[in-house]
Amino acid sequence: EKARREAEAKAKKEAEEAARRAAEEAARLAAEEAARKAAEEEAARIAAEEQARREAEEAAAAEQARLEAEVLARAQVDVPKVLRRLIRETGPIPLSQYMGESNARYYASRDPLGEQGDFITAPEITQVFGELIGVWLADLWSKMTKRKYIHYVELGPGRGTLAKDALGAAAKQGLKPQIHFVETSATLRKLQREAFPDCIHHHDISTLPDDAPLLIVANEFFDALPVQHLIRSTDGWYGRMVGLEGDDFTFVTGKERLDHLVPPSWVTASQGTLIETSPAAVALMAEIARRLKEQGGAALIIDYGHEELRSGSTLQALKSHQKVDVFAHPGDADLTAHVDFELLQHVAQQHGADVMGLQYQGEWLIQMGIDTRMEMLIRRAPYQRDKFERQRNRLVKDSEMGRLFKVLGLCGRRWPFGAGFD
Repeated sequence: EKARREAEAKAKKEAEEAARRAAEEAARLAAEEAARKAAEEEAARIAAEEQARREAEEAAAAEQARLEAEVLARAQVDVPKVLRRLIRETGPIPLSQYMGESNARYYASRDPLGEQGDFITAPEITQVFGELIGVWLADLWSKMTKRKYIHYVELGPGRGTLAKDALGAAAKQGLKPQIHFVETSATLRKLQREAFPDCIHHHDISTLPDDAPLLIVANEFFDALPVQHLIRSTDGWYGRMVGLEGDDFTFVTGKERLDHLVPPSWVTASQGTLIETSPAAVALMAEIARRLKEQGGAALIIDYGHEELRSGSTLQALKSHQKVDVFAHPGDADLTAHVDFELLQHVAQQHGADVMGLQYQGEWLIQMGIDTRMEMLIRRAPYQRDKFERQRNRLVKDSEMGRLFKVLGLCGRRWPFGAGFD
């Protein structure tokens, strides 16, 4: 009996041990199978992500190539011929369409900057202009706990001169953002890539990233956006159109009432009053403000224009640094108009951005320390004193760019106000 019980106990123990080993083996095999499946799923996921990334890059490259091909094709367009045919077939066109078509070809076909171009902007006058903007950006960034990931966005960066000076100064303070340029000119894109090989180009701000705050700079960008002229008649407001008189372009009055585009304070203006407005500028400012509200960041809008809406036309054409008739060289002259800063501020606030303020360019640069910086340059190269003083005066003096040009500062909610808007 004793031997039987011992045998049963032994058999039971061996059976339990065998069951335990079997369970462990089954668990091991199951774990291995689960791990294998997980590894296969992870590999499949990585492969799918890589495939999606490659497809996205290929699609982006294809879209980029398509857009650049469009830009190059636009550069070959005979604008006067196209507009004359359009007017003859469909009747007078809005001034904004004439200006938009002309500037699209103009900017797509050339480098308009410098002595050999049609105009010179502030960054081309002196490096100090861009450096002070870089200092402004870095100071604002440092107040926001020095976020590691942030985007620098410049609208119409030209040759990249402002970006080079601004980002060089900002880098000394530790600010090294991802660089984005909104540019449609193939010629200027090439120059920008040479200066910033890692920059990302965009045809408009709709493709800017939305994963981090934006530091936006727009120097002499808004003035080239198409404007619309509104004229007060006996029974309301009508748009100014572009028609033909023989083969010559000429202004004509449209037949459609546009009272809804007129600010309330101007509705009852006297007959013959003309005002300018820019739907394109309104749309762009609304998108900038929306992004600042949702992503955070700040924007500097620097341009020539009015503190408040005035009557009269400011539309002008520049060719070889001279003013020419706006109808003389469509597509081969730079068409610009004064920026309505009152409207831009109103639109920015409507769409959720905070307005830091609006300053005269001269006053803003003085507050940012242009005189101190110029004095440093003079000490290093006293034989160039006259040149440095001319550069400073051109940017700051009321009779030059100092008062006509304005600086508008914007930021997202809970972002601090930048320097220079005291």
